[in-house]
Amino acid sequence: MVNLAVRERGGVRSGFRGDIEGMRALAVVLVLAGHAAPALLPGGYVGVDVFFVISGFLITGLLLTELERTGRISLVEFYARRARRLLPAAGLVLVVSLLLTFVFLPKIRWAATGWDVVASGLYVMNWRLAERSVDYLAANQAASILQHYWSLAVEEQFYLIWPLLLILVTLGRRGRAWRARPGVLRARLLLGLAVVGVPSFVWSVLLTQNDPAQAYFVTTTRLWELALGAAIAVLGVSLSRMPTAVAAMLAWSGIALIVAAAVLFDETTRFPGYLALLPTVGAAVVIVGAVRAGRAGPAALLGLGPVRAVGAISYSLYLWHWPLLVVAKARFGELSTVTALAVTLFSVIPAVLTYRYVENPLRRAQLFTFDPRAALKLGAACTGVAVAAGLMFQLTVWPPPQKPVVPAALPALGGSTPPPGSLVQQQGPPGAAALGREPLGNAAGRPVDRVDSIVPDPLAAYDDVPDVYAQQCISARADSTVRTCSYGDLGSDMVVALAGDSHAAHWVPALQAVANANRWRMVTYLKTECPYLDGPVPLPDGSAVYDSCVDWNSELRRKLTGADKPDVLVLSNVTYRLYENGQVIMGDEGVRRTVETFRKTWTEIADTGVKVVVIRDIPYQDMDVPDCVSQHTRRLTRCTTPRHEALSRSEPQVQAASGAPGVHLIDLNDAICPTDRCAAVIGGVLVYRDTSHLTATYARTLAPRLRDKLAEVLE
Repeated sequence: MVNLAVRERGGVRSGFRGDIEGMRALAVVLVLAGHAAPALLPGGYVGVDVFFVISGFLITGLLLTELERTGRISLVEFYARRARRLLPAAGLVLVVSLLLTFVFLPKIRWAATGWDVVASGLYVMNWRLAERSVDYLAANQAASILQHYWSLAVEEQFYLIWPLLLILVTLGRRGRAWRARPGVLRARLLLGLAVVGVPSFVWSVLLTQNDPAQAYFVTTTRLWELALGAAIAVLGVSLSRMPTAVAAMLAWSGIALIVAAAVLFDETTRFPGYLALLPTVGAAVVIVGAVRAGRAGPAALLGLGPVRAVGAISYSLYLWHWPLLVVAKARFGELSTVTALAVTLFSVIPAVLTYRYVENPLRRAQLFTFDPRAALKLGAACTGVAVAAGLMFQLTVWPPPQKPVVPAALPALGGSTPPPGSLVQQQGPPGAAALGREPLGNAAGRPVDRVDSIVPDPLAAYDDVPDVYAQQCISARADSTVRTCSYGDLGSDMVVALAGDSHAAHWVPALQAVANANRWRMVTYLKTECPYLDGPVPLPDGSAVYDSCVDWNSELRRKLTGADKPDVLVLSNVTYRLYENGQVIMGDEGVRRTVETFRKTWTEIADTGVKVVVIRDIPYQDMDVPDCVSQHTRRLTRCTTPRHEALSRSEPQVQAASGAPGVHLIDLNDAICPTDRCAAVIGGVLVYRDTSHLTATYARTLAPRLRDKLAEVLE
């Protein structure tokens, strides 16, 4: 490959570079090891960032070579090369992933997988995942079999806009003019890169601070990484003139930066943001210095035959490894590190076959060389087949199961006739009512392998949520506004407030029924992943203080102690740790501080004359319950967790309430996990809608018990 000013062998943009192939091998090994053995290589995901820099470098080199040779850029030829290089293998894996889903994955995943295939086929999977990342209801669902297609989507979107930007910045001059004045062209191109890369980097830093989950996937936070690789290609001649010793030092330091990021980063790292500079700058300086350094640099190692062989199949290997890991986990449960690595190693087989019989034949076919439009048609066909397959797959799960209405236990609440629609007088599975009033160990709650029917259908369980979600009554993670919704008798003088996170929200159906039956006004104060707590709550990833939660709590305290003061405040939430001195307080000290802070917060409200009721957090299952139930309809005992493990997280709440004057603890867990193992289905009702949230249906069946407990407090 020629350079604007340097054509000698060994320049930054020379012809085939074995070290680049070796870098691809390094990148894909990091990704595969990170997915299969996160305990050993927690930051392996930075391999994707290395890929981004390499792609920006190579694609820009190709475009500049064409511009230099012909004086123009052919969009048809460029997109044709991308189509025949990328789309056939990607389309094949999409279709096979659908088949794997149909054969091996539980039905509850089918609908989402169909849409994932459509999004992946259209190369917008990263935006779909970004949308799901801010959807708290989807947070605990199993990972998509096509989740890894997000990075391909980012690259394809870059490929779409970058040639157009190059054409724009080179308007007005022909190829000979650029050869005569290469510095002018480089200046224009660097300006174009700055227009794309600088805002992208700034946005990456800002969004990563506020919403790292979304920042990880969106294209706008990743373009600067590809632009960095493009800048190396543009600056090729200048960068290749450095002394050999300097080049060697740079190249080896680049390898060290990449490896350090893979070892030091983990799932709690706020990434990408400025921390993405480690792997990306590392990749950049390897590209710059490896060849110039010669045998003193890492090029000899990266250019070894076996390393280059892995780099050659890196694209197919990346495509195949993740679906196989997802299928293995679905069939056999959590995989050990050895098993996961074995599955990943097995993915080499379909990767080699795809490389040999799909990638290479189509990439080298003379038809596509002489007729680029034929390659575009091939790409369009691959995309069309994948999208059509995804849409057709939806027919297997359409229409979705209907969410059930309130079961029969609720009319037992008694009292005067409720407002229309407040209690549905419809027969249905009894849920918690099947337990009666017997003590812990009730046989009705003992796990069994089969039941005649389950309500809600596990395929619809993710949607069996309280009204507060559809009515947008919950403040989002970045929103510190105190949002309220009211239920029950809106004119009542008796006001019961419910405050907390999503673990307070799942009590809404039960408390609604109680409020309706007792003619109370019920007001909700809810925020995603934020308890009512006067302390520095950390973000879910533990990387910093959850500032919007702290602000939300300050405003809520004013409401609860001011004119909006309720008669009764019902609280429920996950047991949170506190954040101090740049880290989450863990261990025994963390528990002690959590207990003290909750006790102080609750007591302060009780001292104002408000009756404070804390509903102990529910047992946690160690699996996605609807997913497990849909997969093991004849072996439901596989979808259980030991009671002592399931309840261990909420022990600090019991301790905090026991020493808090004026605070009353309500524990309904004997009706959620009444035996030594927590069942997934009780009284014909699915208990959980994920790992730790009650289905709205089961929560309603707990209404009589909740009303009795509240009556004891009020008396």
